[in-house]
Amino acid sequence: MSIQKFLVRKYANWKMKGVPEGQREMMLVLLEKDPALMKTIGEEIERRKKGGESEMKAAMEVLKKHRAELAALMQK
Repeated sequence: MSIQKFLVRKYANWKMKGVPEGQREMMLVLLEKDPALMKTIGEEIERRKKGGESEMKAAMEVLKKHRAELAALMQK
């Protein structure tokens, strides 16, 4: 495992400390498969939160928008 991959996993685990282990691992695998998509999703969620939406609503809307891409990524 490269240093960069190790650091990304540590950071992601720290940010998702309240998420159940199974879901956390799934998100880490998706992050490793397509970091650009995960970055885009994260930025869109942050932009919506700054616009006044709750974090949960922002996340749900953004994930709905990228549902097809995420589904394709999970099939790989």
